[in-house]
Amino acid sequence: MQSASGSYRNLQALAEGFGGDALTEGGPLSFGDSRRKPSRNSIDSQDGRNGKSRFIFVSNHLPVRCSRSADDSCWEFAWDDDALIAQAKGGIDEEEHEVLYVGCLSVEIDSHEQEMVALELFTTFNCFPVFLGSDLKDRYYKGFCKQQLWPMLHYWLPLSPNSASRFDPDLWQAYVKANKMFSDKLVEVISMDDDFVWIHDYHLLVLPSLLRKRFHRLRCGLFLHSPFPSSEIWRTFPKREELLRSLLNVDLIGFHTFDYARHFLSCCSRMLGLEHVTSRGSIMIEYYGRDIGVKIMPTGVNPDRFLDSFGDDTLWRREELLNQFQGQTVLIGVDDMDLFKGIELKLMAVERVLDHHPEWRGKLVLIQVTNAPRSSSKDITELHDFVLSVADRINKKYSRGSYLPVVWVERPVSLCEKIALYSIADVAVVTATRDGMNLVPYEYIICRQGAPDIPAEKKASMLVVSEFVGCSPSLSGAIRVNPWNVDSVADGIYSAIKMPLHDRHLRHAKHWRYVSTHTAAFWVKSFVSDMQRLTRRHTTMKCYGLGLGLDTFRIVSLGENFRRLDPITLMNTYSRASKRLLLLDYDGTLVDQTAIDNKPNAEVLKMVQGLCADPNNFVFIISGRARTELSHWFDPSAKVTDPTLQDSEALQPQHQPPAYQAESTGPSGAGETLHAQVPSPPQPSMSQQSAPNPLERLGLAAEHGYFLRYQASQEWENQSGGHADLGWKDMVIPILEVYTESTDGSYLDVKESALVWHYKDADPDFGRWQAKELLDHLEGMLSNEAVVVTVGQAIVEVKPQGASKGAAVDRILKKLADEGNAPDFVLCIGDDRSDEDMFIAMEHVTFSPHLTTEVFACTVGQKPSKAPFYMNDTADVASLLARLSEMPHNRQVGRLKPSGKGMRRV
Repeated sequence: MQSASGSYRNLQALAEGFGGDALTEGGPLSFGDSRRKPSRNSIDSQDGRNGKSRFIFVSNHLPVRCSRSADDSCWEFAWDDDALIAQAKGGIDEEEHEVLYVGCLSVEIDSHEQEMVALELFTTFNCFPVFLGSDLKDRYYKGFCKQQLWPMLHYWLPLSPNSASRFDPDLWQAYVKANKMFSDKLVEVISMDDDFVWIHDYHLLVLPSLLRKRFHRLRCGLFLHSPFPSSEIWRTFPKREELLRSLLNVDLIGFHTFDYARHFLSCCSRMLGLEHVTSRGSIMIEYYGRDIGVKIMPTGVNPDRFLDSFGDDTLWRREELLNQFQGQTVLIGVDDMDLFKGIELKLMAVERVLDHHPEWRGKLVLIQVTNAPRSSSKDITELHDFVLSVADRINKKYSRGSYLPVVWVERPVSLCEKIALYSIADVAVVTATRDGMNLVPYEYIICRQGAPDIPAEKKASMLVVSEFVGCSPSLSGAIRVNPWNVDSVADGIYSAIKMPLHDRHLRHAKHWRYVSTHTAAFWVKSFVSDMQRLTRRHTTMKCYGLGLGLDTFRIVSLGENFRRLDPITLMNTYSRASKRLLLLDYDGTLVDQTAIDNKPNAEVLKMVQGLCADPNNFVFIISGRARTELSHWFDPSAKVTDPTLQDSEALQPQHQPPAYQAESTGPSGAGETLHAQVPSPPQPSMSQQSAPNPLERLGLAAEHGYFLRYQASQEWENQSGGHADLGWKDMVIPILEVYTESTDGSYLDVKESALVWHYKDADPDFGRWQAKELLDHLEGMLSNEAVVVTVGQAIVEVKPQGASKGAAVDRILKKLADEGNAPDFVLCIGDDRSDEDMFIAMEHVTFSPHLTTEVFACTVGQKPSKAPFYMNDTADVASLLARLSEMPHNRQVGRLKPSGKGMRRV
């Protein structure tokens, strides 16, 4: 088979060292290539989809059974109906989707047979095998998956330095390499934008990143069939961020229970600072412009498969078992020989029942069906020996005649025999100490329902289920037990066997209604429906891949019109404009957010002075900082950085200003209103101030626009333009102080116009709980005050109604228009959420029929924004503004011609 080797080389570089060159298609800072040529492999040319999209199931093992022919001349294959993804096909609408499978085989295929086997599997089963080789497969599956990842997901920490579960970098590389080989195979298979890929379980957790790096708009989901541990466990894993970010590269991630989903969300919050939102029953995480769905949906089984198997063989075996255990109460257990299945705890609980209730000796039997372990280790060997010793001890203690209290079955059990065993058992016991789902209770309920010789009114079943398995929440009629407490399990078993038939019938009926409706097909339909809904707009997404390593790679999804600001285009427009408005954020725009010293340096001051020196410019710094800080930093009485700016002819007034009357607040913002009653001394307009320092013409907006000063010679005014009633602060401060004291890591920021409670350094979960409680408290108390209580990124803020940077921009634009200085050029730059209000205000300017203005709204950093442009960082901003400040002052420029109705966007 041919393959697109150019794509593989880059993925290989990612797998082998996570460095090197960017991908030639869909690499960092490039668009995903929607014009990609179809796959060239020969199989792809035969698929004959007839316009159907493909639904590709990806799992560690293909849902087929493999065996050699009788004469050992070839391989023979058959569907594995026990495989969940084989049962899942019933939930796919085959008129809309062609179903394909990608995975490994359970046996090793010699290299000279691989091509023929691949062709046979494709033509007969729509399967694409991944051939890992025996050495890589052992290190990937038996080494990393089973000895390191599986224990961690089940809360097992390798405390001993000699433990096989200790992290091994070589095994990690084998895991990544195996995942990379899966991605290579999928690159051969995926050839359409509307293909869906559904990845299953923990064996392929880095596959989403490898695929997303190649296909930016891939429609991809992942379902984790194992538990997801709490953040305290997950944080111990050395490659925690690589796996977590890879999970966030899917569109929909599914878990069996809310507990597992809650642990995942907690990890995202604590390690990556990502918060989730709920909307109409869905849980969403916003991750670099992409909405990732989190779905809680336990899997099911296919009831018809068990009900239809009540044939002659099954009924004969059932009758044989009924005769064998006549007059006895049968408990059934079906488990893998695994550390987390709790088989030894189950046996000890049965022993405890027989110890405490001698009347059940000779009557109570446990049939324990034990499947072979899926991996070998010293721990498994020790567990096996211990379990056998417990079973022997119980049998020696309580057996008499033909009666054995524990019937140990450790051999392959056919489907017919398993159904027969389930159908004769009075109680199913599951004592796993940690398990993802465990479908044994579902299978047991179906088989008890399907027994043909029991009338409907007498059909009954009982379940004793560990509270640590995924099926436990959905089986509300089961007796839930703590498997670590042997007495609790023994009491649960005793309660189950003593329960009256009527109660057992009612519980069985309730469980049967659930199991018969929440089938594997129902699970698939629900997951597919959500994946289709979440990926509906993928074809219109503009995506960038950032980062090379698994710990940094992510896809940034941006608006269709979002692009990097072109300095040449902006400077040409700037030079043609006659009146320009520059609206600049401070932190994260003019100075770096991470800078230790937040004061403007000499370069920033020189740049701002140069911009203000041009009489065609109106420059405003709009910040969340206090007005005292801004006034001090941009004090025009300070020495001018560039003395030549003082002699600028442009600073001289053009004509005498008219009489002026205004009102403003005193410095505190809450004092007595001041009135200028006479035209002497006159208050110049914004375009006519004369000053020795260009900073005299600089406008400042403090505390996110609540306080505004148009020029240095003018007084600060608040958003209402009059007396500011801030008496509510006296009520709120004591409450915030209480929350600050009781929440370690939080602090209170007291501003003139607002109060902000920060909890970013507190425990994330506790901080959110406290924030929610505080929000409810304040909203109720301040319901009659002219304030708003908002929750932001790890903050709760109380501020006057209407205070925002967007409102400040509206006031500035209105004042300029009233003075006849409506700008024909606006440059608005900001970097955080508060600046989005400015960008929204720019959108309103865009569609205003009264202004013919060229608007450049620009965010700092490539991230989702209302702004149509971006710049990479503060260095880019400084470079651009410096070039603008050095442009010659042209006083004889003409008005910018309108381009149609309203403003023309560049």
